[in-house]
Amino acid sequence: MSIILAIETSSELASCALLNGDTVLARESAGVRTHSQTILPMVQELLAEAGLTLQQCDAIAFGAGPGSFTGVRTACGIAQGLAFGANLPVVPMVTLEAVALACHQQSGATEILAVLDARMGEVYWAQYHYDGGLKVVAEPALCAPADVSPVPVAAPLAACGNGFSAYPEAFAGRGFAAGALDTILPHARELAQLAGPALAAGQAVTAAEAQPIYLRNKVAYTSAERQAINAGKAAA
Repeated sequence: MSIILAIETSSELASCALLNGDTVLARESAGVRTHSQTILPMVQELLAEAGLTLQQCDAIAFGAGPGSFTGVRTACGIAQGLAFGANLPVVPMVTLEAVALACHQQSGATEILAVLDARMGEVYWAQYHYDGGLKVVAEPALCAPADVSPVPVAAPLAACGNGFSAYPEAFAGRGFAAGALDTILPHARELAQLAGPALAAGQAVTAAEAQPIYLRNKVAYTSAERQAINAGKAAA
């Protein structure tokens, strides 16, 4: 059984977790301006609680995205630094998978639609089927909330993620959004659980190869671009 340290800072919630066999220890911190200042102390707490050193871990997982541009870079950078120092492999994980796994564990759902707020009037989303593990039905994508288009499935589709609470008007009246678990955010607890099979499947990379996942080419608009976008929305 693998020992995996996981780090997640892609949203307003910063978290870390330590998977040791069947046991998962976790810490989280919300409402701070810089996640980089909170992660390392939490990592130290987890290792001390487990009675382990970083070198005894088998890998370091991190939430590679999609998510906050600064947040995914923070998680990647911390994971790389720790991995370099301890000579460990890195396992980049998709944040939407962590949301989907949390949804399955909370609801028992097997058909899952994960939607996260991407800001700028857009959302990140992906669709999964759970059968002893998550299988991708629709790959992670970025679009306007109204353009989220899940693949039809036979079983009820469970919706989750803060994209639903961020854009309630856009999802109003859409059947899959009814009863959405809209408070679920990516968490290192689920990343650690997902990283075990990923490590066993050979999906780890070296610290130097670790990269965030970006679905948006531009992370900010100029004033002129924002005015043009707003004018287009008003005209529509």
